[in-house]
Amino acid sequence: MTADALDRPSGAAAAAAAAGPTASRADADAAPMVEIVGVHKMFGDLHVLKGVDLEVPRGSVCVVLGPSGSGKSTLLRCINELEDLTAGRIYVDGDLIGYREVEKNGTKRLHRLHPKVIAEQRSRIGMVFQRFNLFPHMTALQNVMEAPVQVRGLSRAKAKERAEELLARVGLADRMDHYPAQLSGGQQQRVAIARALAMDPELMLFDEPTSALDPELVGEVLAVMRDLAESGMTMIVVTHEIGFAREVGDHVVFMDDGAIVEQGDPREVLTNPREERTREFLAHVL
Repeated sequence: MTADALDRPSGAAAAAAAAGPTASRADADAAPMVEIVGVHKMFGDLHVLKGVDLEVPRGSVCVVLGPSGSGKSTLLRCINELEDLTAGRIYVDGDLIGYREVEKNGTKRLHRLHPKVIAEQRSRIGMVFQRFNLFPHMTALQNVMEAPVQVRGLSRAKAKERAEELLARVGLADRMDHYPAQLSGGQQQRVAIARALAMDPELMLFDEPTSALDPELVGEVLAVMRDLAESGMTMIVVTHEIGFAREVGDHVVFMDDGAIVEQGDPREVLTNPREERTREFLAHVL
């Protein structure tokens, strides 16, 4: 199964493209920020994602639940182009991610984009991992400044001003000159969130951002994520924090064995799931 052998599917991204430059702003706002169409991912003989279809509206919070090994993190890595697709397509803000389409003999095929173009696409997507991955030899302020200076070419003065604003936003105004080793796990994760925001992303991806934290530190990170959600940031969050899914999520997705088993309004899925596999999972985590 190869990504370049598939025809372009119909969908919101295709409709927006067909509408052309005369399409209204309302039409653009109605299109999903993320559209995932028939995505498969294989690692050798291991079929990790099995035809995933998902739409994430702009300004919404999509929470992805599921047991370990269900494909949740791989899906995020595919959205952020850290993994190549085996088949299917992913659109972010209407743009096909990682590939361009070439029509030949009536068939549309995908060709991988140049790494520089992929890097530019990736810069529009912020990602926060389980591990903080901060530069240990840099202060919190320097960690947040680095990417805007090196990738975006922002002046150090402007990058510093923006980094100070973001660190204050995540509650670390008094820790800007501290090195990672001088910060708690929750503080390091908040620096990582500020670092991702420094690139002014259109979309934020969170891959189990609290799983490596001591229980008493989880709340401070979730509070920052709640603030982001309230500001209108589009977010896809892989987590086991059911309370966050219920309180902050606009849409909940339950994955198992590489596929979406059930999805919908958090109040419905978490309170009265339709699928037996969803009920089994929630019985173990609630």
